[in-house]
Amino acid sequence: MKALKNLPSLAALIEELGKLPGIGPKSATNLAYHLVSQPADRLKRLADRVSQLPEKIRECSICGNLTEEDPCTFCADESREGSQICVVESALDLLSIERSGAYTGRYHVLGGVLSPLDGIGPAQLRIRELLERLRSGEIREIILATNPSVEGEATANYLKQTLSELDLNIALTRFARGLPVGGDLAFTDDETLAVAIQSRKKLDD
Repeated sequence: MKALKNLPSLAALIEELGKLPGIGPKSATNLAYHLVSQPADRLKRLADRVSQLPEKIRECSICGNLTEEDPCTFCADESREGSQICVVESALDLLSIERSGAYTGRYHVLGGVLSPLDGIGPAQLRIRELLERLRSGEIREIILATNPSVEGEATANYLKQTLSELDLNIALTRFARGLPVGGDLAFTDDETLAVAIQSRKKLDD
């Protein structure tokens, strides 16, 4: 960027901010200029918070949710319904479902969706860990809560086929009305998401 030829540090910051999801070049530039206008102590606090993330945040060894303590809050909470597992793509989707207040069972975070073009197959997702959790015989329902996108539907269909072949006598359900095709759970309002959870339907064998 020629206008920032004499500001390589600012240009580098804009480049890094532009790599964040949903942040384009203009937004990245606005954020960078906003940051450099802040007091030094505030920037230091922000930098400290970011630098601590790799040390403090980890994946729950049971469900894959982001946590600072293992197991995570949801897995450690004995009051939650232990016979249900809601399978989501990401920890952000889990957070959205939890905010709706319509679900009180357990979770399982896949860590993405099937995407052959990006080199993401079943081995790159936490599918094996999900199957391991079913060995207890406690699970009676699995809610396939992947996003209603092409990749999300493909992932749900793969899980449906895989779980059906195991003949575990577990009900497979999917969020029903309320979610737009191609939408994203993380950006769906709480009321719509609650309706989708409550009106989930059983998947045909």
